[in-house]
Amino acid sequence: MTAQTVSEPKVYATAVDSPARFRNLLTAEWIKLWSLRSTYWVLGVGAPAVIGINVNSARTNAQRLAHQPELPPAPPPGFPAKPEMLFDPLAAAFVDPAWQLLMVIAGSVGALAVFGEYTTGLIRTTFAAVPARSAVVSAKAIVMVAVMLVLGTVVAGASFGVTQMILRDHHGMSLGDPGALRAVVASALLAPLCALVGMALGALVRHAAGTVVAVVGVLLMVPALFTGETYRWVKEIGNAMPLCAWRALVRNPARDYAAEKYPVPVGEAWGVFGGWALVAAVVMVVVVRRRDV
Repeated sequence: MTAQTVSEPKVYATAVDSPARFRNLLTAEWIKLWSLRSTYWVLGVGAPAVIGINVNSARTNAQRLAHQPELPPAPPPGFPAKPEMLFDPLAAAFVDPAWQLLMVIAGSVGALAVFGEYTTGLIRTTFAAVPARSAVVSAKAIVMVAVMLVLGTVVAGASFGVTQMILRDHHGMSLGDPGALRAVVASALLAPLCALVGMALGALVRHAAGTVVAVVGVLLMVPALFTGETYRWVKEIGNAMPLCAWRALVRNPARDYAAEKYPVPVGEAWGVFGGWALVAAVVMVVVVRRRDV
């Protein structure tokens, strides 16, 4: 009697069996980000709007200065000039409403990258294919930071370059002037910072309208509530917000003659930037790992 040979079933490797490489996660997150039409609309409309507000500010100031005698750009040594008597060309490149708009744009895009997957249910497919949630979140954050860093650099560089070209006859500045490069770098980093904050809020709230409201509240409304000089603890809370730290970094050191009671030192402002970015990244990773989809 001849024994029958039983062949073992062949096992084929699948995409689920083989662990995804980190570069594959980066590619997947890049495709997800640019597959959303809102990404193109928000960035394509928002960036020119921010630059346009700054350019309009420079043009308005240039026209005003052309029709009236211009005051000296700086007071004599030892003479305490009033800040409202001096024109600051650097301030024209970094107008508050323009960069607040950029903060909302960056925060909203970052939030959309997170809560969009939860609202559509795509996050379940993502975590089923890649159970390592920390790797997924890290890849998402890296892609978002890279895109927003490019956006912030373009907007900051264009705003500074165009506005100072318009103001070239009115003490326009170059990157070599005191405070100019710092202001451009801080403004470029503001976009990825706000995007990380938006991603963290998106992971916490997981709802479109609620997350956008939270982004506006944290980035803009909270700093507005803590601006008084009466109580130091109120001002210190405001100084610890990204918007206030950015304002401190874009100030012209040669024109800032206002004696603030509780100013934000430059080193502390950079620390606020780094602290918010780190906390936002940690919150996002912890929340996504510990909460069910």
